Amino acid sequence: MTVPKENLITIEEFYKMRESTEQLLEYVDGIVFMSPSPSTKHQRVSGRLHAQLFNFLEGKDCEVFHAPFDVELHREGLERTNIVIPDLSVICDKDGLMENKYVGVPTLIIEILSPSNQANDLVFKLNLYMQYGVKEYWIVNPMLNIVQIYTLNREGQYEQADVLKEKGIAHSEILPGFSVDIEKLFQ
Repeated sequence: MTVPKENLITIEEFYKMRESTEQLLEYVDGIVFMSPSPSTKHQRVSGRLHAQLFNFLEGKDCEVFHAPFDVELHREGLERTNIVIPDLSVICDKDGLMENKYVGVPTLIIEILSPSNQANDLVFKLNLYMQYGVKEYWIVNPMLNIVQIYTLNREGQYEQADVLKEKGIAHSEILPGFSVDIEKLFQ
């Protein structure tokens, strides 16, 4: 589905819109997306993942950031502005860190599904993150207790590295040694 060009807004219009609302807004290819308020289970899962990543990355070159934190996706050859607010972003190339956002491509992004944003994270953001070269993308579904892990292959395409439901250990390929016990994550 394509959106008529007259319905697209500029990045300047987006920033003005943001100033007048408390809503979390994302901007992709001239379209504004509203992020839903997270559920209690979403917050618990996000908190557990953030704590595990924070502890794992302590003393390493990478750092984890949790929402709301703007990521302005930027990659050489892609001359468009896209601003997303991932639930969790692991940033290893810290050159793009600014006072209130990151400009570049996170190494790992984790999105936690809500009933109203499933299609966005499962299809739209998966393709967006793949285009920009996010090396690993986790989709966490607290409604079904599933974790899907995608890694970027040499051709720049995502391959599903793992799917875990209710039990098992999720392992990061991009952060060797980082793992998550799925049962504990969703308790």
